[in-house]
Amino acid sequence: MERLHLKKQINKIEDKKLSFRVFDLDAEHLQAYTAPHQKDHFCIFVIQEGELRLQIEDRQYILNSSRISVIFPDQVHAIQAFSDQVAGKIILFEEVLFCSDILKNELSPYNINLSTQLNNTVLSTDEFAESIHTIKLIQDIYQNPSLVRKEEARFYIKIFLLKLIESVHGQHPVLGTKTADQSLYIEFKKLLNENYKEERSVQYYADQLYITPKKLNAITKKHCGDTAINTIHNRIMTEIKRQLMFADITHKEIAFDLGFNSPAALNKFVKAKLNETPTQLQNELAQMYNT
Repeated sequence: MERLHLKKQINKIEDKKLSFRVFDLDAEHLQAYTAPHQKDHFCIFVIQEGELRLQIEDRQYILNSSRISVIFPDQVHAIQAFSDQVAGKIILFEEVLFCSDILKNELSPYNINLSTQLNNTVLSTDEFAESIHTIKLIQDIYQNPSLVRKEEARFYIKIFLLKLIESVHGQHPVLGTKTADQSLYIEFKKLLNENYKEERSVQYYADQLYITPKKLNAITKKHCGDTAINTIHNRIMTEIKRQLMFADITHKEIAFDLGFNSPAALNKFVKAKLNETPTQLQNELAQMYNT
């Protein structure tokens, strides 16, 4: 599976010094995203007219007028289909631009499950018009960059993202200030992403957070509606799906890469979670992405 790099998507010499790209959404640009792939940067599809069918991991979305999809780095995705009259914008930007100060400190409560919540966002007419205005400002800077204007673009991109986050959390509000439980859940998800291949016990993550397994279980149920062990297993399953579909390696290699002691152990895990074998899952995913 191809992993696209922002720095390699050079349209003009000035792009080498920019941490973002902005394009009109048209058939030529969309065609480049029809094969399943990952990116090392954020990608945003903004739909003004027409319709776009988008696959992100194991979820499908229909994007039409006033819908926006934010795809996070490393999320496997592909455009399934798009209408002849589709129009809008594509924004690409480096992860550091988003994560350096957004969603940290006082904004960290908004980071809970954000990578899926922003995959498909619908805005009101006024909110969408405001977003399009901001994107046009960013695109104008992209077409005529300077050192100062680059900083303006970073500012506008952050405003655009914060408006999206505010809209999403208007439906799922974060009340009050950041709580200790929210901080622990965010830290747990960070630890899990860093260690899921080697560590899959609730006790390990509870120890790292200096809390009991019972407390960790209560926190995950509160913030994602699932137990701690299921949250760990779901992260492993996400990676299994990615590798079954997109990594050109055997089931044995996948098993050992993800910390299973044998292909049989991988098979048992997938069977227990989904009631199907890795081969059956692989075929199902292939049909999903039409490959």
